[in-house]
Amino acid sequence: MPINYSDHQLKLSLKSSKVLVVDDQLLSLIVLKKILSEHFSVTTTSCGEDAIEICKHNPPDIILLDINMEGMSGIETCLKLKNISETQDIPVIFVTSSENQEEECWEAGAVDFIKKPTNSETLYRRVRAHITMKLQHDLLNQKVFLDDLTKVFNRRYFDAHFSKMERSALREKVDYALLLIDIDYFKQYNDLYGHVQGDTVLNLVAQTITNSLQRPTDFVARYGGEEFVVVLPHTSTEGAICVADKIKQNVVDLGILHRYSEYDFVTISIGGATLQPYVNNKNTLQIADEKMYESKMQGRNQVCF
Repeated sequence: MPINYSDHQLKLSLKSSKVLVVDDQLLSLIVLKKILSEHFSVTTTSCGEDAIEICKHNPPDIILLDINMEGMSGIETCLKLKNISETQDIPVIFVTSSENQEEECWEAGAVDFIKKPTNSETLYRRVRAHITMKLQHDLLNQKVFLDDLTKVFNRRYFDAHFSKMERSALREKVDYALLLIDIDYFKQYNDLYGHVQGDTVLNLVAQTITNSLQRPTDFVARYGGEEFVVVLPHTSTEGAICVADKIKQNVVDLGILHRYSEYDFVTISIGGATLQPYVNNKNTLQIADEKMYESKMQGRNQVCF
């Protein structure tokens, strides 16, 4: 069943949508940016390698990609993007003067193919149509993958994406980190203050964790009950500890009274693990769970790796 935006909501979403244009011809970059900047937020780059890095750290809503470029070709760039879990769902439109590579574009995973020289109205309309479909797809995912209470991702989303991110990290030979977070003495909090107030605490902690994350590719999901899981792609152990310490302190700074806790306030215990491709790893989630248990044994309100 299609999900429809109101006209006002759609216009606002489209205006803030991010378009990445990748072309090694300066004139093409200038022309395409001029056409699209009136309607979207546009970033440009002249090489595939830079495009991949941009997409990892600040994912666009759509990519316009030339085929023939110095260094990494557009086809190679698209194939690499489709093999990285954080970027594989970004729609790619090839914009090129090549006459005989259309089939390669489809096989690489493109959603559309536009020939140069481009008609400005056609270009805008095609880009707008694909972004609109992506917005509707994202909205549907929000309904399916968001936890009703806390509005962060749910366990279903984590389960669907965790194994893909793990495979991506092993393939790219990069570290990624996992944090498992539990609200200390939450059952006792519910018994003392009631379940309505307990739901409020779950919301506050979920939003505090979310606000403590810095990158678009980092995400938090409600793992179950009062437990949350944070996934940090391209993150070393040192970086993950910094994030965990920040989350822990930000929850303390909420100042939510808890008479049962020895700290007098709501606190969290965090266990962390890092997948390191060059090291023999046990199950990352299992390690994080064991470390979270260590945090509780060490007095709660702790971070253990």
